[in-house]
Amino acid sequence: MTEPDGPAGPEEPARQEREARSSRPVLEMDQSASASAYNPVADDDGGARKAGRFWSVRRVPAGLLALVVVAGAGLLLYDVAAVRADRPAMRWRRWLADHLAEWRLDEIAVLAAAGAVMLLGLWLIVLAVTPGLRALLPMRRDRPHVRAGLRREAAAIVLRDRAMEVSGVQTVQVRMGRSRASVRARAHFRDLDDVRADLDDALGAALEELGLARPPELAVHVGRPPAKKR
Repeated sequence: MTEPDGPAGPEEPARQEREARSSRPVLEMDQSASASAYNPVADDDGGARKAGRFWSVRRVPAGLLALVVVAGAGLLLYDVAAVRADRPAMRWRRWLADHLAEWRLDEIAVLAAAGAVMLLGLWLIVLAVTPGLRALLPMRRDRPHVRAGLRREAAAIVLRDRAMEVSGVQTVQVRMGRSRASVRARAHFRDLDDVRADLDDALGAALEELGLARPPELAVHVGRPPAKKR
């Protein structure tokens, strides 16, 4: 006959708590995904964060321009140093100096070259201050530190597939822009107004499901297919 256990000591609740923790299932986290996807943090105002456009790094144009500038500056500095060392200047610099000495500022060639250089500079400034990546549409930011984008081609494919599911639609052409989605459909039966109403409902729901930060304006055009020539 066994004796009943005595009253639980002060360590008994702690031991039971440890046993309960060890018996709980362990959830493993996929380390390849972002941690914020598993631990969402709400914003202070309770809404989604503002999703701006993606900025292009423009590595190729910037790298090519930097190489051209460095090469030209290095060649010019080398020629200046050679002249300072009592050596003749390079032929291209002597030819350029003599040629520029014969030109006047009001000549068409000089004005055209100055205009081309000015346009090039303005284009480079526009590239530097604009985000770029126009083909990538930003999506809503429901979680901080997580940004997602959708390519225009993919969004156009989704809208085209949804439009083809509407009864009466034969062919669909979709042009997806940042602020406007133009859909042109051809219906081979049913009334055009009914087909257009169904397309408005289906494509409006599809745009909402895409989760874009700035859903584009929807423009739907429905017509009949061209008559076949006999």
